[in-house]
Amino acid sequence: MVGTARNGELRIIPVTGGTAEGPRFKGEVMPGSAADWLRVDPDGTAHMDVRLTLKSVTGGVVYMHYSGIRTGTPEVLARLNSGQTVDPSDYYFRTAMRFETGAPELAWMNRILAVGIGQRPPSGPTYDVYAIA
Repeated sequence: MVGTARNGELRIIPVTGGTAEGPRFKGEVMPGSAADWLRVDPDGTAHMDVRLTLKSVTGGVVYMHYSGIRTGTPEVLARLNSGQTVDPSDYYFRTAMRFETGAPELAWMNRILAVGIGQRPPSGPTYDVYAIA
């Protein structure tokens, strides 16, 4: 916890693991390479600023950065924050993603923008990610 800063409460949260899988990429978060600089407004709206490094099953390394917003009614946010399971249709959780890599087989990732639709089950956040054509 950094504490109350210029735009609400700032928390720096390590991302300790995770996987990414889709039709053209499969990999995992590299240990010790990721965090979320999360700002929380007084109304409970969370603004994500996540930076992480992925390693593909082919060995390529990808830097991923995304920003996003998670918000809902005070009651829904209280349930999320207490670790309860909440139906994703009860809150708004969206992200915008960019990627950078020097791996030739993953160079296509340098040329896309992606959006994520998030959920926050008790086990941690998950995203359905879509490249914007």
